[in-house]
Amino acid sequence: MTHTLIIAEAGVNHDGSLEKALALLDAAADAGADIVKFQTFDAKAVAGSAAKKAAYQQRTTDVAETQLAMLQRLELPQAAHHTLIARAAERGIEFLSTPFDDASLGFLLSLKLPRIKIGSGDLTNAPLLHAAAKAGATLILSTGMATLSEVEEALGVLAHGYAQRNDPAGVASFRAAWREPAARAALTRHVSLLHCTTEYPCPIADVNLAAMATMRSAFQLPVGYSDHTDGFEVSVAAVALGATIIEKHLTLDRKAQGPDHAASLEPDDFKRMVSAIRNVEAALGDGVKTPRGSEVRNVPVARKSIVAARALKAGEIIGPADITTKRPGTGRSPIDYWSLIGTAAPRALEPDDPV
Repeated sequence: MTHTLIIAEAGVNHDGSLEKALALLDAAADAGADIVKFQTFDAKAVAGSAAKKAAYQQRTTDVAETQLAMLQRLELPQAAHHTLIARAAERGIEFLSTPFDDASLGFLLSLKLPRIKIGSGDLTNAPLLHAAAKAGATLILSTGMATLSEVEEALGVLAHGYAQRNDPAGVASFRAAWREPAARAALTRHVSLLHCTTEYPCPIADVNLAAMATMRSAFQLPVGYSDHTDGFEVSVAAVALGATIIEKHLTLDRKAQGPDHAASLEPDDFKRMVSAIRNVEAALGDGVKTPRGSEVRNVPVARKSIVAARALKAGEIIGPADITTKRPGTGRSPIDYWSLIGTAAPRALEPDDPV
């Protein structure tokens, strides 16, 4: 049975509080998530003073607050990472984070994490992508806001980085790396893609879940889904469609003020999502079409056998009106109905006697 990697995206829902971050980590572990993810950034390295907040951020935070001020309020200090990693080890859940600037990437690489997540906003940030690949990091790459060609360009950057080439000369270097089988093979070993719609909450009509399969076919890489919709039905559907990773925001309170709380699940709903995903995994099975153990006993009850439709004498030639099919299915299969027409009754038969 497949095991979908479920990421509880704590993100910045800790509101800058280590205590809340630890509570989110515990909630993720209690809900059965495989991974808890945070965000690592230096606000001044991410946003300039003129950067505006997105509409969803304006709805959920102080309108007068700049994006830079908001990010500064939501920073997770480096020291907090060590505390969270220690708690994650105690709780048996993997710690993951997304870097938003070069220094933060370097810090996460120094922690020797099993993998690093690159957010949709940095899909076109070639220097960050290249540095991550050149370090040999295993990556999960979100693809919100991107066209298929932009995803291909990002993979070309990563392919060049994994190939440990000299500094790239430009876009042509990335395209050349993308065409090389050895560089593409490195992507297969290191990269997973997440389909995503970058809106919080995401309207159902904008999910476009079929694009996940498009990327899998185009790039031959593991694909998953980063879910920003209300509820978790789409995450469950994504697993049924072959997602290998599900990422979903987790919050302690959806009504709290902050950019991501409203598009998140509270712990009880997150736990229900995990349970639903595990049920779908079990239901997918092995793909072999054969009777399952629980239904074998119902075969004779539900299927039919060939029986006499009227009293027949031994040796009487059987015509179409002389036999029919009825339950139980313990006798001759109805597949033989036509082969019996024109043959002699093997013995005297009463109505409903098996032939």
